[in-house]
Amino acid sequence: MAADSESTFRIQARADLHASERAQSDPSRAQRGPGTLAGEYVLKALLASGGHGSVYEAEHRILGRRAAVKVLHPHLADQGEMLKRFVREARVVNQIRHPNIVDVYDFGLMPDGSPYYVMELLTGRTLSQVVQERGRLSSTRALAYLEPVCGALEAAHRAGVVHRDLKASNILVVEEGERPRVKLLDFGIAKLLHAEPSQEGLTIAGQRLGTAHAMAPEQFRGGPIGPHTDIYALGVLLHQLITGRYPFQCEDRMELERLHLEAPAPRPSALAAVSPAVDAVVLRCLEKDGSRRFGSVTAFLAALSEAAEEPVQPTRRTRLALAVHAEVVLAASAQDDDAVYAVLADVLDGLEQGLRGGGFLLALQSGTSLLAVHPLDHGAPSAERTEYLREAERTLRVLQDMAQKLADPVNARVHLCVHLGQAETRGDASESEVVGGPVTDVGTWRLRTADGFALTPAASLALEFDESD
Repeated sequence: MAADSESTFRIQARADLHASERAQSDPSRAQRGPGTLAGEYVLKALLASGGHGSVYEAEHRILGRRAAVKVLHPHLADQGEMLKRFVREARVVNQIRHPNIVDVYDFGLMPDGSPYYVMELLTGRTLSQVVQERGRLSSTRALAYLEPVCGALEAAHRAGVVHRDLKASNILVVEEGERPRVKLLDFGIAKLLHAEPSQEGLTIAGQRLGTAHAMAPEQFRGGPIGPHTDIYALGVLLHQLITGRYPFQCEDRMELERLHLEAPAPRPSALAAVSPAVDAVVLRCLEKDGSRRFGSVTAFLAALSEAAEEPVQPTRRTRLALAVHAEVVLAASAQDDDAVYAVLADVLDGLEQGLRGGGFLLALQSGTSLLAVHPLDHGAPSAERTEYLREAERTLRVLQDMAQKLADPVNARVHLCVHLGQAETRGDASESEVVGGPVTDVGTWRLRTADGFALTPAASLALEFDESD
């Protein structure tokens, strides 16, 4: 099979046009069952499916080598631009050849004309899932994840490739540890800075490619794309890792665009405990003018490495604390749309504000849950402490009830669980933060009840304390 140009694959795919049309009229054909051959690889199981293609676990039928096979959906195989982008993604990834970029080692066409490529089979979680589960990361932990990503990006830029869709969901954490092993994924809309004459550009004038929350101003404007575009996305990603949020968040696409184009970038320190130096790194990445950003990924990484160096930390203390785990659970029948997630965001914001207003410190936050902790004074149980705990229980029940009313329109349940345990804190009373301790291991004590409000045995016992005993 010829493989010298993108147009070659396009012509061959068109040769089986009727097969493509049949696949489009029969969506079930887009998902191929176990035993289907992709060249010398036997498809074993569907791993993931998106708008453009599906990824399967596969095995070489002779060598037994396990791999992942990505197949373009049949109904897209005759769309010239989509097919060219699919072919280009395989080529781009293969020409960069970097240990932090997935390795592609074969390409071909399915019997129905849909192109596929074979790549290394990876397991792990996306960086987006890590943030959802763990909440905000420290600057040093964010640096640990970003360092290998920057190595991959720098290699891409040297090869004349701009990713232009860098985001947490396109970064796979293959192995955790002090130095995580990660892979940069999805070069499907990558930009070739020095394309050969035979490789005409694929982006139509005025066309916008990227993910809105992470797009640089020049992507919205349809301006020149370059390494500075990926630098902007690095700033968005760093902000997300250390605060748990995008720098600009809005459900309205036009307003989100305006924020990226016009609004001053927010300082991460407004939401998380980070140094002014880390603030400066994020803000420089998010400059509206690309020429004012870091000149290279290497320069960005050097600046972040320096900024993330933590000074001598205040003494840590282990203290008794009142902990509250709040969680919003969607019904299985709930619709997966923006309106539902907008309500969830309002519910969680209301819970966070209510807890902060009650003197709680936010210890962990993910997409649908949060953990708040209120350190207590040292000493033996007392009538004063019991009275505080009883008042806190009453206030928290009201907060749960208010949150539940907000969640009712989307069929979601709000669960609060109150616990008393040990928390490790750092800093003085005015700038204290929770850095660990048994209460942060939520899985060991979280309970759920039918009415949405639960007390752990430790919390119940503290509420029953009677000084006369």
